[in-house]
Amino acid sequence: MGYSTTAPYVWDQSFADASDCLLSSDQCVIKARHYFVKGLIEIPVIGGNNVFSWGVWVSLSRESFARAADLWDTSGRESEEPYFGWLTTELPIYSSSTINLKTHVHTRPVGERPLVELEPTEHPLAVEQRTGITLERVREIAEAVSHLAYDESERHRT
Repeated sequence: MGYSTTAPYVWDQSFADASDCLLSSDQCVIKARHYFVKGLIEIPVIGGNNVFSWGVWVSLSRESFARAADLWDTSGRESEEPYFGWLTTELPIYSSSTINLKTHVHTRPVGERPLVELEPTEHPLAVEQRTGITLERVREIAEAVSHLAYDESERHRT
C-alpha cells in the first residue's frame, strides 16, 4: 500500500550519462555535490495493522551520505543515529509543497529501505505521519495519484 518515485525532484534525465552523476534504485549523486537516498515515509492506517508508505528521496550532507554508503551492506547498521536531511520529492496531492521538509533518516536492517521521519510540523504530510490516515484517505490518495499519472501520460502524448 503505497507509491514511490524513481528519482529526486531535482534529477534531470540529462544527468544520466554524466560521470559525476549516479541514479540507482537507492542512491543518487548529482554533479558530485548533491547526495540523496531513497526511503519510506510510513503512515499508519487507522483501524488496522496496515501502513501506507511514500517512497521518497531525501538529500543528505556529503558526510552523512558517505557514512550511509559505507554501512550499506553492514549488519547492525540500524544502530546508527538518524541522519538529518531535506525531502526532495514533490507529492502534488498535498496543497502545500513537500519539497525541503526537514527529515530524519533512520537506517534499518540490511535489505530494508530507511525510514524517513518528518519534522513534526503542521504540514499535512507530517500530520498524517503522526496521527495516521483512514482507509478512505488511502482511497483518496490512490484516486489522486491515478489522475496525476493519467494527466502526465496524456501530456507526453501530445
